Amino acid sequence: MTIVVTGSSGLLGSALVASLRGDGHEVVRLVRREPAGPGERFWDPREGVLDPAALEGADAVVHLAGASIGDHRWSESYKRELVDSRVAGTRTVARALAALEGKAPALLSGSAIGFYGDTGDLAVDESAPAGKGFLAGLADRWEEAAAPARDAGLRVVLLRTGVVLSRDGGMLARIVPIFKMGAGATLGSGRQYVSWITLPDWVAAVRFLLAHEEVSGPVNVTAPEPVTNAEYTATLAKALHRPTMPVSAPRFALRLALGEFVEEAVLAGQRVLPRRLLDAGHRFAHPTLGEALTAVL
Repeated sequence: MTIVVTGSSGLLGSALVASLRGDGHEVVRLVRREPAGPGERFWDPREGVLDPAALEGADAVVHLAGASIGDHRWSESYKRELVDSRVAGTRTVARALAALEGKAPALLSGSAIGFYGDTGDLAVDESAPAGKGFLAGLADRWEEAAAPARDAGLRVVLLRTGVVLSRDGGMLARIVPIFKMGAGATLGSGRQYVSWITLPDWVAAVRFLLAHEEVSGPVNVTAPEPVTNAEYTATLAKALHRPTMPVSAPRFALRLALGEFVEEAVLAGQRVLPRRLLDAGHRFAHPTLGEALTAVL
């Protein structure tokens, strides 16, 4: 297969590219600088620049580009950056795909389980509607930006990704040093759900979706057993053989330190199930958190 990938230098994209190339697939990376070789093509998502010829001959485009949600405090300007980087990039890719003549590639476009908002104790699958809040609105607009490809009759898969567990980046890499010092703690009430997936399982799920042309629309890319924040904290501490703090980190302190981000991405919870992956026959290498953390760490 020939796969075009945006966001290929990020945690998810770099792992996917390595996996595909390791199995002999051809990968073309879309980059926002001068291409360094035949395996790269230029695009400018902000200006809507992407020559459709860069996508010709591909079997699929995996679109993962976008500003990081958790790396900055959510000022109004950075919230605009989060929206613009996702909506403009997705629209650019979708329009270029729609402009192709003949058989066009499938589009697997990044999204997030933030689409569902705070679900509380309610377990949701892909049939659930969009929730409320900034992240839900962002994910909704992000997904809708893929409409030109869908309207042109292309297969479009929306990758609603949960918290990705990796020692090389993301939330887990940032909190492991804290837990190793014995300073890990439950956040807020601890009752909010965390829907997670290991990086290898994320890559395997995307590759499964590349191969299964019968699957389109939203797909939750999460492990089948979400856990509460209290369970997550206890399981991580056990995996690291470290104690946790006897008290939880209070909501007001987290809000003071991290701002609006903490309300929607830390203290809000999503209890999300990968119904469509399971129904299509996909199986997870790390379905439970204990074995997942053991494998990752």
